[in-house]
Amino acid sequence: MTDEPLYAKLGFTDAEWGLLVGLPHAVLTAASAATHDSARKTRAESAAGINRISDARASASTLVSAVAGAAVAEAGDPELGEEPPVIEPADPAAYAGDVLARAREVSTLLGAKASLADAETYKHWLTEITDAVVGAASTGGLLGIGGETVTENERTFRDDLAKALAA
Repeated sequence: MTDEPLYAKLGFTDAEWGLLVGLPHAVLTAASAATHDSARKTRAESAAGINRISDARASASTLVSAVAGAAVAEAGDPELGEEPPVIEPADPAAYAGDVLARAREVSTLLGAKASLADAETYKHWLTEITDAVVGAASTGGLLGIGGETVTENERTFRDDLAKALAA
């Protein structure tokens, strides 16, 4: 006798679960890549996003908690000192477009298969990840003085993500 996987108990197929689990890290990467930064700033952005993903394991939403647990298991647990690689897409705009398309797909999927509370919590979590990433390091300025906390490109990605998730 085999145990039914948690994602199946939640009503998702293996492919749908892969989409749900992969999207938080993809959002992190797209938000970080929206504005090219130094390696130090990119690491700070990545760490902020990873921590937001990791923290969601304590979510009251069964779906978000399960997705966060699976995402951390795949990429590495920051609480154990594991650091997932920082991914820098070769074409950030195309990557962002792909992430937004996946976000629209997830929005439709959640509308069909998840409770309203779980769907809204998952979508809100993705925007929290984006906000953590884009707010983690300022861009521009001199020696850490001045610069923009959130650039226009980062703001645009965040707004486009919110629209995609509202679809």
